[in-house]
Amino acid sequence: MSKLSLSAAVAALMLGASALAATNASAAPPTAAEWAKRPALRGVSISPDGKHLAGVVSPDGEKTYISVWNADDLTKPPKIIGPPPRSNMVGVRFIKNDRILVSSWQPVETTTGQGFVVKSYTGRNFIMDLDGGNVMTTAGGRDQFADEAGSIIDTLPLDPKNVLVDLFRPNSKGTVYVQGIYKMDAYTGAMTKVLQDSDKFSGVQTDLNGDVRARVEFAFDNGKAYIAQWIRDPATNAWEEHFRSYAADREISEIIGFTKDPNIALVRTSKGRDKSAIFEYDIKAKKMLGEAFAHKLFDAGSVYESQDKADYGEILGFTYEGPDGGSYWLDPTLKAAEDQARKALQYQTVKTEWTDIATGEKARISYPDGAKVSLADWSNDRKRFLIVRSGPKVAAEYYLIVDGQIKLLAKAKPWIAPETLGDMRVVQYPARDGLIIPAFLTTPPKASFGEGPYPTIILPHGGPWGRDDLGWDGSGWVQYFAARGYAVLQPQFRGSEGWGQKLWRAGDKEWGQKMQDDKDDGARWLIDQKIAAPDRIAMHGFSYGGYSAMAASVRPNGLYQCAIAGAGVSEIARIKTGILSGSRWGKEFQEPTIDGLSPLKNADKVSIPILVYHGDRDLTVEMSHSERFVQALKNAGKDVTFVKIADMAHTAGDTPDQQVKVLTTIENYLKTGCGPGGL
Repeated sequence: MSKLSLSAAVAALMLGASALAATNASAAPPTAAEWAKRPALRGVSISPDGKHLAGVVSPDGEKTYISVWNADDLTKPPKIIGPPPRSNMVGVRFIKNDRILVSSWQPVETTTGQGFVVKSYTGRNFIMDLDGGNVMTTAGGRDQFADEAGSIIDTLPLDPKNVLVDLFRPNSKGTVYVQGIYKMDAYTGAMTKVLQDSDKFSGVQTDLNGDVRARVEFAFDNGKAYIAQWIRDPATNAWEEHFRSYAADREISEIIGFTKDPNIALVRTSKGRDKSAIFEYDIKAKKMLGEAFAHKLFDAGSVYESQDKADYGEILGFTYEGPDGGSYWLDPTLKAAEDQARKALQYQTVKTEWTDIATGEKARISYPDGAKVSLADWSNDRKRFLIVRSGPKVAAEYYLIVDGQIKLLAKAKPWIAPETLGDMRVVQYPARDGLIIPAFLTTPPKASFGEGPYPTIILPHGGPWGRDDLGWDGSGWVQYFAARGYAVLQPQFRGSEGWGQKLWRAGDKEWGQKMQDDKDDGARWLIDQKIAAPDRIAMHGFSYGGYSAMAASVRPNGLYQCAIAGAGVSEIARIKTGILSGSRWGKEFQEPTIDGLSPLKNADKVSIPILVYHGDRDLTVEMSHSERFVQALKNAGKDVTFVKIADMAHTAGDTPDQQVKVLTTIENYLKTGCGPGGL
C-alpha cells in the first residue's frame, strides 16, 4: 500500500471547502462524464471508540483511496492510503480502534488448461493501521498476492487484539480448499485454530462471547436437498442438529444472532408466512418462542445489538424491507439521534395507500419525500453518530453528530444538481390476472419537461430474484434519463424477492410469460395514467433485465418502439445447465422455477429494433449469450445493433469510462435507433 500526499485535495471534501461545492448555475442535466465520476466520498464508518472516521474518497472522480479522519478535529488533514498497482479501493471498515479492513478491486487474466485466457475481476482484502502501515491479508500473511484467503466472521469487540476468520488454503494440488476457523491477532497475524471445518458445514456463526455456536450442513433426505441448522449446546459444547430448510420448500429458517441468554438465539424465518419474521429460539427445548420482531407489510431483516461493554449484546433495534428499507429502534439514544438529524435536515415523508399483495388488505404507508435521513453507524458508547442523507435525487451526504452538534462531512456527488433530476414515487398497479405489482416511478422535472405524457423506459431489475429500492441509482439508468425527459418505471414483477412469498413464487416458470405480462401491464398502466406517450416506450434491462428486453423484442404486443438488452440471457436452457451446474442446492431451489420463453429460439419473431451490449469480462452471463442472439437476428434480417464493452464485467460499469460508454450508447440509440425517428 502507498501513502500519498493528497491531504489538501481530500480536505476539500470537508465542510466549508469550496472546491467541491455544487456550482450548477443552470438546470442542464448532468453529462455522462459527470454522472460516471466516482463519488467524492462513500462507504464511511466510525471507529468503535468514535475517535476516527474512514471512507473511500476520489478527489479526481477516477482513482480511489482510503481516507482516515480524526473525529475530534475534522479540520486536520486526513491520512490518505493508496491502492496496490492496477487496483482501486472499494471499501473500508474498522475491525479495531486502530486497525481497518480495506477492500480493493482489480482486473485479472487467468489461463485455463486449454490455453484460453479468461478475463475477469477479483477482490482482495487487507488489514492495516490507520496510516496504511503494518499491512497483512485476512489470512494473516504479509504477501499481498498469496493464494490463501480468509474472511472475518467476528471482530470480537471485547477482545483488544484478535478477530475470528474463516480461512481458506489450497491443498498440495491447488484445487481443493480446506476450511478452518482461526483466531487471528489483527496486529501480528498469528493464528490459533478454533475449529477444523469441512465440506460438510458452512455458514459459521458466533455468539456474543465470540464462541463458534452455529453452522449449516448441506445434505439430502431421500434425495431431497436441505440445509440443517446445527447449534453447539452452551452447557455441554456438543453439536446438535436443530431444524431443516428443504430447498424445494423455499422457506428458509436461519439464525441471525445470539442474545445475552446463551440459550436463546434469534431466527429469521418465512416458514408458513408470506412475510419473514424474527423469532426467539429456545436452544435447549428446540422450539420457537414468540416473535421478536415482525412487520405487517414487509419482510423483517436483521438485528442491531450493542457492542459497548456496559450493555454488550442488548438488542438496539431491527431492520425491515420497506420501499426504502427501514429501521425500528428499541434504544432511545439511537432513536433520539436519528430524530435530531431528521429535524435538522428537514426530513419529510409522503403517505400513500398500500395494498398488501398476499391478503389484499389496505393500509397507509409513508416513505421519504425526496431524501431519507438515517442512522448509518455509531461509536460503541453511542455518543457519536454517523448520519447519511440520500434519496432518488440526492447522492449520499455524510454528517457526524458530536456533543449534540451535527456537522457535514462531505457530499458524494455535489456536482450533480438535484433540481435537474426526476421525482420518484412508490406505486402499485394490477396485473391482468389481478396480482398487485409494486413499482417505482420516476418522472422528469416538470419545470423542464411539463406534465407529460413522456417518452418512457420500462426498466426491469436483474435476478430475477432481486428487487429495486427507493434510493439513489448509481447506474444512472433512472435519473440520467429522467433528467433528459424520460419517465422510468421499475416494476417489481412476479418473481421479485423481498416483497413477500406470494409475489416471489408467482414468477415460477413464467420467464417471458406472466413475468413479462407484469412489465407490459405497467406500460399500459402508465399510458392510462397519461404518463407514458403510447408511441414512445422502450424497454431496457441488464442481466435478467436484459433477458426481459430480449423477450420484449420477441413478443408481438406492439407496446415498445425498441428494446435495449444489457448482458442478457438468451437461452434459458444454458442458464439452467450453466450458472446452476454443480450446485445441487440450486438445482432444487431455483432451477425448477426457470422456464418459459427462450429468446434465441424465437429470434425470427423479433419485430422491433434492438440494441444488445455486453462486457467482455462478464463471467456471470457469458458474452456468447448476446453474440449468438445477435447472430441469429442478423441471419433473420432483423434490425439489431451490438456493442461490446471492453473490460466490463457483470456490473455495467466497473470504471467511469465504462459507465460513460453504457450511458451514451443507450442515449444515442434511444435518439436515433429506437423505432421510427427515435424515442
